[in-house]
Amino acid sequence: MTDPKTGRLTGIGVGPGPAGYLPLAALAALRSADLIYIPRARGADLSVALQCLEGVEFDRSRLREIEFNMDPDRQVLQEHYAQLGQQLAAQLRAGQRLVYLTIGDALTYSTYGYVLAAVRDLYPQCDCVTLPGITSYAAAAAALEWPLGVGKERTLILPCPEDAATLRTEIESHDIVVLMKVGARLPWVLDLLREMDIARHCGFARRIGLEGEVLASDLSTLDAAEASGYLAVLLIRKTAQAQRHRPPASLKGSA
Repeated sequence: MTDPKTGRLTGIGVGPGPAGYLPLAALAALRSADLIYIPRARGADLSVALQCLEGVEFDRSRLREIEFNMDPDRQVLQEHYAQLGQQLAAQLRAGQRLVYLTIGDALTYSTYGYVLAAVRDLYPQCDCVTLPGITSYAAAAAALEWPLGVGKERTLILPCPEDAATLRTEIESHDIVVLMKVGARLPWVLDLLREMDIARHCGFARRIGLEGEVLASDLSTLDAAEASGYLAVLLIRKTAQAQRHRPPASLKGSA
Protein backbone atom coordinates (compact mmCIF):
# COMPACT_ATOMS: atom_id res chain seq x y z
CA MET A 1 0.00 0.00 0.00
CA THR A 2 1.28 3.45 -0.92
CA ASP A 3 2.40 5.63 1.98
CA PRO A 4 -0.10 8.54 2.08
CA LYS A 5 2.78 10.91 2.92
CA THR A 6 4.54 10.17 -0.36
CA GLY A 7 3.28 10.92 -3.80
CA ARG A 8 3.10 8.83 -6.90
CA LEU A 9 4.24 9.48 -10.46
CA THR A 10 2.19 7.74 -13.11
CA GLY A 11 3.34 7.70 -16.72
CA ILE A 12 0.48 7.38 -19.19
CA GLY A 13 0.66 6.75 -22.91
CA VAL A 14 -2.51 8.23 -24.39
CA GLY A 15 -2.15 6.32 -27.66
CA PRO A 16 -1.74 7.66 -31.18
CA GLY A 17 -4.91 9.74 -31.48
CA PRO A 18 -8.43 8.52 -30.69
CA ALA A 19 -9.49 9.11 -27.07
CA GLY A 20 -11.07 5.66 -27.01
CA TYR A 21 -7.61 4.10 -27.00
CA LEU A 22 -6.96 5.28 -23.43
CA PRO A 23 -6.81 2.25 -21.07
CA LEU A 24 -9.22 2.18 -18.12
CA ALA A 25 -6.38 2.16 -15.59
CA ALA A 26 -4.97 5.29 -17.21
CA LEU A 27 -8.33 7.02 -17.07
CA ALA A 28 -8.64 6.27 -13.35
CA ALA A 29 -5.14 7.65 -12.69
CA LEU A 30 -5.90 10.73 -14.75
CA ARG A 31 -9.04 11.51 -12.76
CA SER A 32 -7.38 11.00 -9.37
CA ALA A 33 -4.23 13.04 -10.08
CA ASP A 34 -3.37 16.24 -8.24
CA LEU A 35 -1.35 17.54 -11.19
CA ILE A 36 -1.28 16.38 -14.82
CA TYR A 37 1.78 17.24 -16.87
CA ILE A 38 1.33 17.47 -20.64
CA PRO A 39 4.37 17.84 -22.93
CA ARG A 40 4.20 20.23 -25.87
CA ALA A 41 6.80 20.26 -28.61
CA ARG A 42 8.87 23.43 -28.82
CA GLY A 43 7.33 25.67 -31.48
CA ALA A 44 3.95 23.87 -31.43
CA ASP A 45 0.77 25.71 -30.48
CA LEU A 46 -0.99 22.69 -29.01
CA SER A 47 -0.03 19.55 -27.12
CA VAL A 48 -0.76 16.48 -29.23
CA ALA A 49 -1.17 14.44 -26.04
CA LEU A 50 -3.99 16.76 -24.98
CA GLN A 51 -5.61 16.53 -28.41
CA CYS A 52 -5.69 12.75 -27.94
CA LEU A 53 -7.87 13.26 -24.84
CA GLU A 54 -10.56 15.29 -26.56
CA GLY A 55 -13.94 14.29 -25.12
CA VAL A 56 -12.44 12.57 -22.05
CA GLU A 57 -13.85 13.95 -18.80
CA PHE A 58 -11.32 14.97 -16.15
CA ASP A 59 -10.41 18.10 -14.19
CA ARG A 60 -8.51 20.24 -16.69
CA SER A 61 -7.63 22.79 -14.01
CA ARG A 62 -4.98 20.30 -12.90
CA LEU A 63 -3.16 20.44 -16.22
CA ARG A 64 0.39 21.79 -16.30
CA GLU A 65 1.93 22.24 -19.73
CA ILE A 66 5.68 21.75 -20.16
CA GLU A 67 7.74 22.39 -23.26
CA PHE A 68 9.85 19.35 -24.04
CA ASN A 69 13.32 19.70 -25.39
CA MET A 70 14.81 17.24 -27.89
CA ASP A 71 18.03 19.16 -28.47
CA PRO A 72 20.68 16.94 -30.15
CA ASP A 73 23.20 18.23 -27.59
CA ARG A 74 23.12 15.57 -24.86
CA GLN A 75 24.36 18.01 -22.23
CA VAL A 76 21.53 20.45 -22.95
CA LEU A 77 19.04 17.59 -22.90
CA GLN A 78 20.35 16.26 -19.58
CA GLU A 79 20.13 19.69 -17.94
CA HIS A 80 16.59 20.23 -19.21
CA TYR A 81 15.27 16.98 -17.76
CA ALA A 82 17.28 17.35 -14.56
CA GLN A 83 15.47 20.62 -13.87
CA LEU A 84 12.10 19.03 -14.56
CA GLY A 85 13.06 16.05 -12.39
CA GLN A 86 13.85 18.38 -9.47
CA GLN A 87 10.42 19.96 -9.75
CA LEU A 88 8.58 16.64 -9.88
CA ALA A 89 10.66 15.07 -7.10
CA ALA A 90 9.82 17.98 -4.77
CA GLN A 91 6.11 17.58 -5.50
CA LEU A 92 6.28 13.83 -4.98
CA ARG A 93 7.98 14.29 -1.60
CA ALA A 94 5.12 16.65 -0.71
CA GLY A 95 2.69 13.78 -1.29
CA GLN A 96 1.22 14.85 -4.60
CA ARG A 97 -0.09 12.39 -7.17
CA LEU A 98 1.39 13.32 -10.53
CA VAL A 99 0.54 12.11 -14.01
CA TYR A 100 2.79 12.59 -17.01
CA LEU A 101 1.02 12.23 -20.37
CA THR A 102 2.75 11.24 -23.58
CA ILE A 103 1.55 10.14 -27.00
CA GLY A 104 1.71 6.49 -28.00
CA ASP A 105 3.21 4.23 -25.35
CA ALA A 106 4.92 5.81 -22.34
CA LEU A 107 8.23 3.96 -22.81
CA THR A 108 8.47 3.69 -26.61
CA TYR A 109 10.55 6.56 -28.01
CA SER A 110 8.97 8.86 -25.44
CA THR A 111 10.07 11.90 -23.44
CA TYR A 112 8.67 10.14 -20.37
CA GLY A 113 11.72 7.86 -20.33
CA TYR A 114 13.94 10.89 -19.70
CA VAL A 115 11.57 12.23 -17.04
CA LEU A 116 11.38 8.91 -15.21
CA ALA A 117 15.16 8.55 -15.17
CA ALA A 118 15.61 12.10 -13.85
CA VAL A 119 13.09 11.56 -11.03
CA ARG A 120 14.64 8.21 -10.09
CA ASP A 121 18.09 9.80 -9.87
CA LEU A 122 16.87 12.47 -7.45
CA TYR A 123 14.32 10.43 -5.53
CA PRO A 124 15.21 6.72 -5.81
CA GLN A 125 12.53 5.53 -3.40
CA CYS A 126 9.67 7.36 -5.15
CA ASP A 127 6.52 5.46 -6.06
CA CYS A 128 6.44 5.35 -9.86
CA VAL A 129 3.95 3.47 -12.01
CA THR A 130 4.04 3.28 -15.80
CA LEU A 131 0.85 2.28 -17.62
CA PRO A 132 1.35 0.91 -21.14
CA GLY A 133 -0.34 2.60 -24.06
CA ILE A 134 -1.07 1.79 -27.69
CA THR A 135 1.88 2.48 -29.99
CA SER A 136 1.48 4.27 -33.31
CA TYR A 137 2.58 1.20 -35.22
CA ALA A 138 0.04 -1.05 -33.46
CA ALA A 139 -2.71 1.44 -34.30
CA ALA A 140 -1.47 1.72 -37.89
CA ALA A 141 -1.42 -2.06 -38.30
CA ALA A 142 -4.99 -2.28 -36.98
CA ALA A 143 -6.26 0.55 -39.18
CA LEU A 144 -4.70 -0.99 -42.28
CA GLU A 145 -5.37 -4.66 -41.34
CA TRP A 146 -1.63 -5.12 -41.73
CA PRO A 147 -0.13 -8.00 -39.65
CA LEU A 148 3.08 -6.97 -37.89
CA GLY A 149 4.30 -10.53 -37.66
CA VAL A 150 3.03 -13.98 -38.61
CA GLY A 151 4.60 -17.20 -37.45
CA LYS A 152 8.34 -16.71 -37.06
CA GLU A 153 8.67 -13.54 -39.11
CA ARG A 154 11.29 -11.16 -37.79
CA THR A 155 10.07 -7.62 -37.17
CA LEU A 156 12.48 -4.72 -36.66
CA ILE A 157 11.33 -1.44 -35.08
CA LEU A 158 13.68 1.48 -35.62
CA PRO A 159 13.86 5.24 -36.11
CA CYS A 160 14.45 6.10 -39.75
CA PRO A 161 18.16 5.98 -40.69
CA GLU A 162 19.79 9.01 -42.26
CA ASP A 163 20.63 7.32 -45.56
CA ALA A 164 19.05 4.92 -48.03
CA ALA A 165 21.90 2.41 -47.98
CA THR A 166 21.46 1.73 -44.25
CA LEU A 167 17.70 1.37 -44.58
CA ARG A 168 18.08 -0.99 -47.54
CA THR A 169 20.34 -3.24 -45.46
CA GLU A 170 17.81 -3.35 -42.62
CA ILE A 171 14.96 -4.18 -45.02
CA GLU A 172 16.95 -6.92 -46.73
CA SER A 173 17.84 -8.57 -43.39
CA HIS A 174 14.34 -8.59 -41.84
CA ASP A 175 10.88 -9.78 -42.87
CA ILE A 176 9.13 -6.64 -41.63
CA VAL A 177 10.46 -3.20 -40.71
CA VAL A 178 8.49 -0.68 -38.67
CA LEU A 179 9.92 2.73 -39.48
CA MET A 180 9.36 5.53 -36.97
CA LYS A 181 10.52 9.17 -36.93
CA VAL A 182 10.41 9.39 -40.70
CA GLY A 183 9.70 13.12 -40.96
CA ALA A 184 11.41 14.94 -43.83
CA ARG A 185 13.09 11.68 -44.96
CA LEU A 186 9.82 10.38 -46.44
CA PRO A 187 10.58 11.33 -50.10
CA TRP A 188 13.78 9.30 -50.33
CA VAL A 189 12.28 6.46 -48.29
CA LEU A 190 9.43 6.16 -50.79
CA ASP A 191 11.91 6.31 -53.67
CA LEU A 192 13.86 3.43 -52.10
CA LEU A 193 10.77 1.27 -51.63
CA ARG A 194 9.79 1.84 -55.25
CA GLU A 195 13.34 1.11 -56.43
CA MET A 196 13.24 -2.18 -54.47
CA ASP A 197 9.81 -2.89 -56.02
CA ILE A 198 8.15 -3.44 -52.65
CA ALA A 199 6.15 -0.21 -52.20
CA ARG A 200 2.86 -1.98 -53.00
CA HIS A 201 3.38 -4.28 -49.98
CA CYS A 202 3.98 -1.42 -47.52
CA GLY A 203 1.69 0.69 -45.33
CA PHE A 204 1.76 4.25 -44.06
CA ALA A 205 -0.14 6.11 -41.37
CA ARG A 206 0.03 9.67 -40.07
CA ARG A 207 -1.98 11.39 -37.32
CA ILE A 208 -4.20 8.36 -36.73
CA GLY A 209 -7.65 9.49 -35.57
CA LEU A 210 -6.67 13.18 -35.62
CA GLU A 211 -7.25 15.99 -38.08
CA GLY A 212 -5.04 15.48 -41.13
CA GLU A 213 -5.06 11.68 -40.90
CA VAL A 214 -3.40 9.81 -43.77
CA LEU A 215 -3.74 6.05 -44.25
CA ALA A 216 -2.29 4.13 -47.20
CA SER A 217 -1.95 0.37 -47.72
CA ASP A 218 -0.08 0.70 -51.04
CA LEU A 219 2.73 3.24 -51.28
CA SER A 220 3.27 2.96 -55.03
CA THR A 221 1.56 6.30 -55.64
CA LEU A 222 1.69 7.95 -52.20
CA ASP A 223 2.52 11.65 -52.57
CA ALA A 224 5.35 12.46 -50.15
CA ALA A 225 4.52 16.17 -50.19
CA GLU A 226 0.96 15.50 -49.00
CA ALA A 227 1.86 12.74 -46.51
CA SER A 228 4.97 14.25 -44.86
CA GLY A 229 4.70 15.51 -41.32
CA TYR A 230 4.82 14.70 -37.63
CA LEU A 231 3.29 11.53 -36.09
CA ALA A 232 3.97 9.25 -39.05
CA VAL A 233 4.87 5.56 -39.11
CA LEU A 234 5.74 3.35 -42.06
CA LEU A 235 5.24 -0.44 -42.22
CA ILE A 236 7.56 -2.22 -44.63
CA ARG A 237 7.43 -5.78 -45.92
CA LYS A 238 9.46 -7.30 -48.73
CA THR A 239 6.78 -9.61 -50.17
CA ALA A 240 3.01 -9.67 -50.17
CA GLN A 241 1.50 -11.45 -47.20
CA ALA A 242 -0.63 -13.73 -49.38
CA GLN A 243 2.47 -15.03 -51.16
CA ARG A 244 4.07 -16.08 -47.88
CA HIS A 245 1.10 -17.54 -46.05
CA ARG A 246 -1.26 -19.35 -48.39
CA PRO A 247 -3.60 -21.79 -46.58
CA PRO A 248 -2.99 -25.52 -47.12
CA ALA A 249 -4.75 -27.00 -50.14
CA SER A 250 -6.95 -29.08 -47.80
CA LEU A 251 -8.41 -25.88 -46.32
CA LYS A 252 -9.09 -24.01 -49.55
CA GLY A 253 -12.78 -23.50 -50.15
CA SER A 254 -13.75 -24.75 -46.68
CA ALA A 255 -16.29 -22.80 -44.67
